[in-house]
Amino acid sequence: MSSATQRRFPGTLAGPWLAARMGTDPVRIEAMRRAGELIAVRETGSTEWLYPAWQFDGKTPRRDIVRISAEARDAGLDETRLYDLLMAPMGLGGGDRRTLVDLVLEGRTDEVIASIRAAR
Repeated sequence: MSSATQRRFPGTLAGPWLAARMGTDPVRIEAMRRAGELIAVRETGSTEWLYPAWQFDGKTPRRDIVRISAEARDAGLDETRLYDLLMAPMGLGGGDRRTLVDLVLEGRTDEVIASIRAAR
């Protein structure tokens, strides 16, 4: 992964590396992405999907990822827009550096869903 990609999508894992970490086939990782079980992004023009590490609880996806992915699809958000929304600081003044990812990690999925709906 290039340093520019790492700057644009920090904390992401390449699909083949993730498959090895999870002890599964890369084809299974791709199927999970297509089914909305995993969130992934990619650079414009790239074929390599990158998976944010925060969506995993150990080696398994957090259980609320499916719900978040489904809501984003219903709202018409593509993968990059969803990633950007989840990673953006929540505070209006810039002093609060918390993100929707922080809420995901705290199990506050209903608040994340409300923010996704508001982003339509």
